[in-house]
Amino acid sequence: MRVSWIILLLFFPFITLAQNGIITGKVTRADNKAPLPLANVFLSNTTAGTTTATDGTFSLNHLKPGQYTLVVSILGYEDYSTTVLVGESPINLPIELSTKITELREVIITTPANWKKNYDQFVKDFIGTDDNAKMCYVLNPKIVNLIYHKPKEELEAYTDDFLVVDNMALGYRVKFLVGEFTSSKLTGIIAYNGQRLFQELPGSKKQKEEWKKKREEAYYGSPMHFYRSLYTGKLDSDGFVVMKLTRLPNVNRPQETEIQQKIKKYNDGRSRDSLNYWIGMENMSKYFREHLFRDPLPVNSYLFRTEQKGIYAVNFTDCLYVIYTKKHETSDFKDLYRPLDMETFETSVLSISKPYFFDTNGVVFGSSAPLYEGTWSKSKLSDLLPVDYTPGD
Repeated sequence: MRVSWIILLLFFPFITLAQNGIITGKVTRADNKAPLPLANVFLSNTTAGTTTATDGTFSLNHLKPGQYTLVVSILGYEDYSTTVLVGESPINLPIELSTKITELREVIITTPANWKKNYDQFVKDFIGTDDNAKMCYVLNPKIVNLIYHKPKEELEAYTDDFLVVDNMALGYRVKFLVGEFTSSKLTGIIAYNGQRLFQELPGSKKQKEEWKKKREEAYYGSPMHFYRSLYTGKLDSDGFVVMKLTRLPNVNRPQETEIQQKIKKYNDGRSRDSLNYWIGMENMSKYFREHLFRDPLPVNSYLFRTEQKGIYAVNFTDCLYVIYTKKHETSDFKDLYRPLDMETFETSVLSISKPYFFDTNGVVFGSSAPLYEGTWSKSKLSDLLPVDYTPGD
C-alpha cells in the first residue's frame, strides 16, 4: 500500500517546499523583464496577501505550515498560480506574468430585468441563503458577468477582477476571482472555481466578540475541523464518528435531467397525471439497498500517510458516513440515509471516486475531491473561513 501512494505522488503537481512561514519573490513582465508594481500576491483561501513594491518585490510572513496556492493577479496580465508547501525554510519565487489574451465568450444581450433576475440567482447559489448570507454585502455587483443558457436552464458567471463581499456575520472581506461558475436548474448541481483572499474587517470590541463566536460556530463540525481532527487522532474527543455506508444506485429512477425536463413540460395545468408521475420520480430515492455499519471505522482503513511531510491521503471503496455529535441537523436531506433509531446529529456522506489529498490546515487540494452530501453540501461563501484560521484567533 505504501508503494501505491508513492506512485500517486509522482504524478502530483510540482510542490515548492518550504518550512518557516516566509515567501518572498519578484514579479516581472515575461516579455521585457520589467518589474510589475501593485500586483496582488496572496495565498488563496487565507488572510495572507500583499501587493508588490515599485521594484516588483513582495514578502508574505508569519505563515502557518501547510499546503497553499500562491496567486498573483493584476489587470491586463494572465493570473499566475503555483502550489507551495510552507514549513521551516523560506521560499523565494521569481514570477513572470504574460500579457492577457482577451478570451472571446458568448455574447448574450439581456435587459436590466433579466440581469437582476440572474444576479439574484447567482447570489443565492454562490453566497447562500442562511442567516450568515443575509449579512453578506456585495460591494461591486456589476463586475459579475452573467450568461443564462435557456435550453440547458443553466446560469454561467465569471469575473475579470475581484468580486468583493463583506461578510458582516464572520467579520471578513472576501475578495474572489471567479474563474467559472455554473448553476443548473435541471440537475441542481452548482459548481465553481476561483481564488479567494480573506481580509479582517475593522470592528468594535463587541463586534469582534460576536465574530469570534460566529467563526467558531462555522468551524466546529466543518470539513476543515474534521480533517484536522482526523490526522491528529482527535476524532473521538472532537465529536466525530466515522462509519461505513454501502448503497447501490436506484436503477428505477430516471436521470435528474430527464425528471426536471418532464416536470417542466407537463406543468401546464392540463397534464396533471403526467406531472404527478414525474413528481413521484423526483421524490424517489436515488439509492437502494442502503446499509450502515454502526461500528466506527478504524482510521487506518481510510487515512494514509504520504511521503511528503504534512500531506495525507484518504481512500475508501464505499461511502464514509461522518457524524458530528455536538450539533443537531436543522435541514432535511431527502437522499441522506439515516436509521430511524439514530439521533439527528449533523451527518455528511463522502463518496470517493479516487484517492484525494489534504494538508495539516485541513484543506483538500489537487485534482480529485470527494462528493459531499448532507450537512457539508450546504456550505457556501457565507460560511467559509480562511484556511489559516484556528479557533481562538
